[in-house]
Amino acid sequence: MEGLKLVRPTEEYQKQAYEYINEFIEYNSKIHGCGSLDKYMGNYDEWLLKLEQNRTMIPGTVPGRVPSETFFLIRETDNKILGMIDIRFMLNEYLLNYGGHIGYGIRPTERRKGYNSYQLYMAMKFCLEKGIDKVLITCDKENIGSAKSIINGGGILENEVNKEDGSLLQRYWINVEENVKRLSKKYE
Repeated sequence: MEGLKLVRPTEEYQKQAYEYINEFIEYNSKIHGCGSLDKYMGNYDEWLLKLEQNRTMIPGTVPGRVPSETFFLIRETDNKILGMIDIRFMLNEYLLNYGGHIGYGIRPTERRKGYNSYQLYMAMKFCLEKGIDKVLITCDKENIGSAKSIINGGGILENEVNKEDGSLLQRYWINVEENVKRLSKKYE
């Protein structure tokens, strides 16, 4: 897809980042893959610091946390944040069972336009650069749009697990190198 890019969050995106989160709230939509931005409304600088700490974290130094990187998906024509994606460099027990390597979201007014499939492709390219050859991605069973993006990205359903609230979570694995090669024909 032309005119889309992943960028690291910076101060210049503060207003847009808040607008992005507020759109989820306005549409009563679950917020995923935002690096916990929704918990830092009004503390954007603190959130940026948290992202930098996540990116440079030495594995095992923060209980329950793993190194990760968060990106905005930006449409270049209007510099609008269309989505966010959080890429975890490794899995702990919780992430292996429920969270996976990659969490993402697309703002409600920009869904069903192929943006998430492209965002996932770009994330897999990043994973390849980081030496991550296989990624786990999870989604709620009722989130058909997310499941389609994962399957389009090469996801193979391993199983479904019960969450604490009784809903089902699907766990998909993707061979990164194989699917980056396959999808590069579509996106490059």
